[in-house]
Amino acid sequence: MSKRDLVCVSCPIGCSITVDLDENGNVLSVTGNTCKRGDKYARQECTHPERMVTSTVKVDGGRMAVVPVKTSEPIPKELIFDCMKEINKVTMKAPVKIGDVVVKNVLNTGVDVLATNEA
Repeated sequence: MSKRDLVCVSCPIGCSITVDLDENGNVLSVTGNTCKRGDKYARQECTHPERMVTSTVKVDGGRMAVVPVKTSEPIPKELIFDCMKEINKVTMKAPVKIGDVVVKNVLNTGVDVLATNEA
């Protein structure tokens, strides 16, 4: 059995959470959270952590040289660097609109990378 101490990022409170795990990494208990979101966050963080990815892509012929982008949903944490490699391959043609798909179904995750500004 092992323990993981986390600070919850589900809301501004930032609860200190302790997660007890069995020898296979399964969650046995979650304590310290003050809401259900904290319990859900702790369980996911210990068993399958995910993150939103934010970056920029180059724009050809736009009013800005780059446009900010983000994933439409969190992706598995272990795919972040590969996701960045895919994003870095892209150059968008102007005009770019908010919500334009920059990379569809990045790394076969079912998640798109979207433009978050215009260029």
